[in-house]
Order: sequence, then structure tokens, then C-alpha cells
Amino acid sequence: MALLLRGGRVLCPTSGIDRESDVLCDAERIARVARGIAPPASARVLDCRGLLVVPGLIDMHTHLREPGEEYKEDVASGCRAAAAGGFTAVCPMPNTHPPNDNRAVTELILQRARGAAVRVHPIGAISRGLAGESLAEIADMHGAGIVAISDDGRPVMNSGLMRSALEYARTFDLPVIQHCEDLGLSMGAPMAEGLAATRAGLRGQPAAAEEAILARDLALVSLTGARYHMAHLSTAGAVRLMREAKQRGLPVTCEVTPHHLVLTDEACLQYDTATKCNPPLRGAADVQAVREALADGTIDAIATDHAPHSSIEKDVEYDLAAFGMVGLETALGVVLGLVHDGTLGLAQAITRLSAAPARILGLPGGRIEEGGVADVSVIDPEASWTVEPARFWSRSRNSPFAGRSLRGRARFTIVAGKLAYES
Repeated sequence: MALLLRGGRVLCPTSGIDRESDVLCDAERIARVARGIAPPASARVLDCRGLLVVPGLIDMHTHLREPGEEYKEDVASGCRAAAAGGFTAVCPMPNTHPPNDNRAVTELILQRARGAAVRVHPIGAISRGLAGESLAEIADMHGAGIVAISDDGRPVMNSGLMRSALEYARTFDLPVIQHCEDLGLSMGAPMAEGLAATRAGLRGQPAAAEEAILARDLALVSLTGARYHMAHLSTAGAVRLMREAKQRGLPVTCEVTPHHLVLTDEACLQYDTATKCNPPLRGAADVQAVREALADGTIDAIATDHAPHSSIEKDVEYDLAAFGMVGLETALGVVLGLVHDGTLGLAQAITRLSAAPARILGLPGGRIEEGGVADVSVIDPEASWTVEPARFWSRSRNSPFAGRSLRGRARFTIVAGKLAYES
């Protein structure tokens, strides 16, 4: 059945569209973008007046926990959460149990994704078992459908292995996504090093733990010429390194999470384990630096790092709790808050959430154009709502935004021309 999106503000920075218009989705494609489209006889018409119609949002950094930890999340529940958040595609990281380090696991994830609410583009492991000792079966996984490689959750500490990964990935034009953390410096500390950690009586990770690995990797990118993407950038020093690397013309990109844009390490002082994440929440100067870098284009994309955990992992002492927080259902509201306060332009926010991830990973979507894939997010930018984790579509509830009022949320999510979510 065709879908006609009637009378919304169609905003697609990549296609240069910003006007009130109708969008007709038919046979998994966008058939027309124009005013006054007469709906086909069998079409469902969605009233989008007063709403934003934008390219489907793409989360390039998600944890779906399947296989192995389905009690936290599985492909189906994670995709439902994504659709509710306005996302039309997600890219699950490989740190599952067993990890996605071979064709069989990649194919399992894609099989479970058939019929899911949104598109799933798996990311394969860099190393076997995420152990950082030998390369995973990258060629086989590429043949099965991975869109990048990463050992996310752990950095590749061995410089020789990282060089090999970059050189090998280059033969397939796959980006290498790195979790930048020098384990010898971070030592598993639950917070960022600084005054807040001292006040909390908790060990702290220095910013240098992130920056040291990034600096090494940029040297290896210069050596190999391979495509490199830094996950969840969080420090002012990392911003400087990425800015300099881009000025030198290196093929590098990076992302930031919504929580690193709006929360500081002061949020950890209440010992709410939902605030414990890796990289940790940083100080106000780092938050300001990453905001400015996102606005000026140094940071390419926004990604949720959606990391669901159950109460088993989170309802414990702060130092012992698992790292991570859920984010698929709150990301849009948090990012639009930055638009409302003037930190980020609306077109910039939409680009960072859609076209940029599509470009970095070579994915379909990221734009609204006739003949393009019919992946569309319809957003009410003025909708005020209160975050209630008990009502999440995700199986997990570990959100630091519980009880917070947000402004802006998805109204409809359309994937391949079909309605995946409506509020």
C-alpha cells in the first residue's frame, strides 16, 4: 500500500529541499515530492501539517545484544526501539556472545533482522573473539554483509594488528571504527578524571587515555591511507587531533553521542549507574568543545551508542556496574534540544543523524529524492514529553534522562515505504 505524507515541511539538506510539500512513497521508493499530489486509490494518507519530514535517521553505533544476551535486548526489540526514536536503520556492534567475528554470526543477525521494524546493517569484529590478537574473518563477513569493522567495547591495543586491520579493510573499502581507550591509562575507572571523581570518591580515567590511542591511529592512517572512524569522541584533545587530521586530508571521520553533548561528569555525583558509560561523561570544557566541533563539522555524525543492560548489571555499586546507557528512544529529543537552544542548526542536526552516517558507511538512504529509498522520519519538533523508561520499547531501562522533559519526537517512521511506527 502506498503512503502519502501530506503537507509537512520536507527538509533534506543533501537534496537541497526545504519547503512544504507532499511525499508519495510507493513500492519501497519515493515516487514523487511535490505539492498537491493526488493520492492513489489504495494509498494511506498521513497528515503531516506542522511536522518535519526528513530523511530516515540512521544510528551507526548500536548494541542489540543478540546473540547471547537477549534478556537485555534482541534484534526485534532494539529495532522497535529504533523505530520509536525515528531511526530507519541501525548498525549493531559486534561485541555479542559469541561476537560477530565470522560469517555465521553475521548471517544469523541478518536472518533475525528479516521482518524487523528497521533496517539492520551489522558491523563485524576486527579481531577474533575481540581479543586483539589476530584478525577476524573480515573477507567472509564482508561477503555476508557487514558495513564496517570494529572491536567496539575494547580498543585494538596492538599497533601491528591495527596496521594490518587498516590495510586489510582498505582492500574492501571498509571503514575501521575504533573505540579509543588506552587500557593502561584508563584502568577500568568508572568516571572521568577530575574534580567530580574526587568528590565522588571514585577512580578517574584521564582524557589522555582517549587521545593517546587516537594519536597512534592517526599515524597509522597516514601510513596506510585506510578509512578510519572514531567512535564516541568525548574530549577537547580528541577534537583537536581530529581537526588537524582533517586539515591534513586524512580519510578520517568521527561521531559523538547525545549524552556526551549534554551531560557532564557532575551527573555521576548521585551515583546513578545509568550515568556510567565508556568513554565516561566528561567535564564542562570537553562538552563545550565537542558541541563546537559538531557545529563546525569536525565531528561528522551523531550516534547513540545504545547500550542496554538489565538491573542485574546496573543495580549494583557504581564502581561495579556495567558501562553503558540506552539511547535510541531519547536521542532525537536530546539533539533537538540543542537545536532549540541555538547550539546546532536544524539542518545540521538532521544531516548528522542521517546523511552523514549513510555517507560514512555507504548505506542506502540519508536523503529524500524521487526514486530514492522510502526511508523517512516524520518529526514533531515541538512535542514536549517526559522520559519514562518503563514505557520504552527497549527491553532495558538504563537511561540517565529518566524524568527529564524533552522537546521533539518521532511521529511516524517509514521504512521501505511501510509504516514502522506511529505515535
